[in-house]
Amino acid sequence: METFLRSISALNDETRVLLLRFIDTNGECCVCDLQSSLDMIQSRLSRHLKILKDAGFLRVERKGTWAYYSIKTPLERYASETLQEIRVLPITLPPLKKSSDSGVCTL
Repeated sequence: METFLRSISALNDETRVLLLRFIDTNGECCVCDLQSSLDMIQSRLSRHLKILKDAGFLRVERKGTWAYYSIKTPLERYASETLQEIRVLPITLPPLKKSSDSGVCTL
């Protein structure tokens, strides 16, 4: 029940729904790429990512000082069905802006 309620709460924000859709569409993303692509300050972005991770939607992998976020697999049934619904929402996504061509974050 706690996970379900946390999931509902996490989705009660347009920015977090946009983040889920963006990561689902683009695959694993570094925080620096999310920052550049979504034009968000790091502290605000990190707060939203933590809420989505704690709600069971995202997984995080640390590579050096950088954090890479992707959709958690497997997702709980509710989260999976919710993500299916988010995929059909009329959301305009900005293009993915990589901070570096070499794959090493530079921000």
